[in-house]
Amino acid sequence: MSKNLVIVESPTKAKTISKFLNKDYKIESSFGHVRDLPKSKMGVDTKGDFSPQYVIPTKAKNKVTELKKLAAKAETIYYATDEDREGEAIAWHLDFIFGHPKNTKRIAFHEITKEAVLKALENPRELDLNLVNAQQARRILDRLVGYELSPLLWKKVAKGLSAGRVQSVAVRLIVEREREIEAFKPQEYWSIEADFINDDKEFSATLSQTPEKKLKKFDIINQEQAKKIVDGLNGQKYKVLNVEENESKRNPLPPFITSTMQQQANNKLGFSAKQTMMLAQQLYEGINIGPEGSVGLITYMRTDSFNLADKFIVESGQYIKEKFGNEYYQGEKIYKTKAKSAQEAHEAIRPTDVMKSPESLKDYLNPRQHKLYNLIWKRAVASQMAEAKINNTTVDIASENQYTFRASGSVIIFEGFLKLTANGNDENILPVLTKNETVELKKLAPEQHSTKPPARYTEAGLIKALEEYGIGRPSTYAPTIATIIDRKYVAKEEKKLKPTDIGLVVNDLLVEHFPKVVDYEFTAKLEKEFDDIADGSKEWKPIIKKFYQPFKKNLMQKENELSKKDFTEEATDEKCDKCGSPMVIKLGRFGKFLACSNYPDCKNTKPLDENGVPEEPEKTNEKCDKCGKPMIIKHGRFGKFMACSGYPGCKNIKNIEDKTGVKCPQCGEGDIVAKHSRRGKTFYSCNKYPSCKFALWSKPNGEKCPECSSLLVFGANETFKCSNKECKYQK
Repeated sequence: MSKNLVIVESPTKAKTISKFLNKDYKIESSFGHVRDLPKSKMGVDTKGDFSPQYVIPTKAKNKVTELKKLAAKAETIYYATDEDREGEAIAWHLDFIFGHPKNTKRIAFHEITKEAVLKALENPRELDLNLVNAQQARRILDRLVGYELSPLLWKKVAKGLSAGRVQSVAVRLIVEREREIEAFKPQEYWSIEADFINDDKEFSATLSQTPEKKLKKFDIINQEQAKKIVDGLNGQKYKVLNVEENESKRNPLPPFITSTMQQQANNKLGFSAKQTMMLAQQLYEGINIGPEGSVGLITYMRTDSFNLADKFIVESGQYIKEKFGNEYYQGEKIYKTKAKSAQEAHEAIRPTDVMKSPESLKDYLNPRQHKLYNLIWKRAVASQMAEAKINNTTVDIASENQYTFRASGSVIIFEGFLKLTANGNDENILPVLTKNETVELKKLAPEQHSTKPPARYTEAGLIKALEEYGIGRPSTYAPTIATIIDRKYVAKEEKKLKPTDIGLVVNDLLVEHFPKVVDYEFTAKLEKEFDDIADGSKEWKPIIKKFYQPFKKNLMQKENELSKKDFTEEATDEKCDKCGSPMVIKLGRFGKFLACSNYPDCKNTKPLDENGVPEEPEKTNEKCDKCGKPMIIKHGRFGKFMACSGYPGCKNIKNIEDKTGVKCPQCGEGDIVAKHSRRGKTFYSCNKYPSCKFALWSKPNGEKCPECSSLLVFGANETFKCSNKECKYQK
C-alpha cells in the first residue's frame, strides 16, 4: 500500500504527475468538485447567517467513498489541487469529508513538471481559508441570484430562462452595443487621394491642407466639393515641402494572462473562449510527447499575474541570444501586474520549457493545440526580447497653388522582438525624398467614405470590456460567454455577438426592475469585495447579507407588480385567418412569433421573418397521408419540419430529412439522416426506421475504420474516431 496519497482534480493531471513520483506515492483524481450546493433546492440558510448546505453530488459519491478509504490508510495526504480559489475550495471540501485528519499537507504548483512537483512536496503549506471563503461567497451569491431571479423570469417571460450576476451584465453590454448600432446615423465625407512617382517608386498621399486651412475629417462633405478641388489641381506641378523623420521604439507585449490569451486566440485563431480554455487545460495537464511521455507544456492558465519565474527568464535569455544573436536580448524584462486583485505569487501563462519550441512539438500536438501553444510560446519568449526600432517618415508635398498632400510611412531598422512575432518586413516604405525635390503626379481622385457604426462585440472584445469594467475573473470569462449563448440570449453572426429577441426582453426587464443586478459599478464592487475576502481584510457573510436583504425585498415586490403580457405580447393590425380575432406578437423562449389572441380556443400561429413581418407558409409538393391536404414547411424549436395545412383539424407532422450523404451500414438501403431527440439533442439514424434501427450520437464522415470497418465519426478538435466503442481507432 502506498504511504502517501496525492489528490489532484483531473485524471490527466494525475497521470502526468505519477511519472514524477516513486511508488511511495499514490496519485488520485477527485474528478473536480466533491461537494457542492444541492441542485434540487436553494441550499443556503437565507433566514439565518447564509451558511451553505453542501452535499456530495450523486456522480461523485463512488469516487468520494474510494478516496476516503485511501485517505484512512495513507501516511500523509497531499492536497495538490490548483492554486486558485476553486482549487483551494476542492482541497477544503476533501479535508472536511476526510474528517480534518492531522496528516494532511497542502501543496500547489504553477506547472506540471517534475521539478515543480518535487519542489512543492518540499514546501507544503496550510489550507488558505481566506481563498476558500472568497470562493464560497461567489458561489453563494451566484446561487441566490440564480435561484431567486430565474423563477421570476419563468413566470414573467418564458420557461427555461436564467439570470446570473455576471452573465446578465455581459448580456447588457451586448444589448447596449446593439442599440448604439441601431441608433447610428452614417455621415458622408470625402478625401482626395494622390499617387506620386519618384525615381520609379510609387507612393500614396492624402490631401491634408488647402491654401486656407488644415483639413479635418468632415471638411469635404460631398462629391461636388471634392470634384471642385480635383479640377483646381489639374495640370499642377508638385514638389516636396517638408520631410520629417523620427526614430521610435516598439516594446514587446507582456506574457499572456487568461484574458489576453483568450482575446488573442479569438482574434488570431478564431477560437472561442471556451475552446481556448479547453485546449490550454490539455497543454497544462500534460501531452504525450513521445520518449518523455506525458509532460505539462504550459503553466497554469487561470491567472491575472504577469510574473515570470526567474528560471524561465534566464533560460529564455539564453535561447534568444543563441537563436537570434546577442543584440536581440538586452537583459530581463519585468512586467508589473495592473490588476490589484492579481496574486503576485502566481505566474503568467508561459511554456514550462523554452527549449520545447512549437516546431519541435508539431508531431505530438493536434492542429488546434499546436496553434495555441505557438501563440503562448512566442508571446512569452518575445516578452524578453529587445524592443524594435522603427524609422517613421512623414512627407508633405505641395502643389503650385498651395494645396498640401501628406504621405506617412515607416521602416523597421531593427526588428527586435518582431523577428519572432512578425514577418520582419518593412511597412509602407516611402522613397528617399529631400526638401524642394520635384515629384510626378500619376493619379488624382476623390474617394467617398461613410462613418461606420460601432462593431458588435466579438468574444475577444467582450472579454476586454468585462476586464476593463473589473467584472469577472480569469475563471469566469469562458463559462459566462458559453452560458449566454447556450441560454439563447445571444447568437453568433459571423463571429460577432448579437442579442436575440429573448435577450433584449430579459435585459430590459432586469435593467428597469433589478438595476443593481446588472449595474457595472456595483458588479465590479462585488468582485473587489471577493478579493478583499481572499486577502483576509473582509468577512464574507456580512457582504452576502448586505446584498441579499434589499434584493429579496425588491424581488417580492416585483413578483406582484409585473405582468407577463407587458413583456411578451405586442398588439398588431393583423387578423387571424382561422377565426378573425386580432393577432398579437408573442415572445417565446426561441424568439418572437405571431399568435391568435383567442388562444386557447384558437391556436393559430405564424412565424415572423428577421424584420418582424409574418412569413407565408412555405408550400411543398407533398400531400398529407392522413387527410390529403398539402403539407407546408413550419419552424419549430429544433428547426424546420413538415406539417399539414389543415391544422388544427389535422395535426399530422413529418420530419424533413437532413441527409449526411452516408449510406446505412446495417441495412445498406437507407440513408443516415440527422434527427432530434425529445430533449433536442441531435443524433444520426437510418431513414428506414423502424425496419432498420441503426443510430449514432455522432455525425459520420462517410469513411470506414481501417481496423474494424465500422463507420468513422467526427470527434473533437478536428479528429475522427471509430463509432465502435470497443475499437479505439482515432485519426
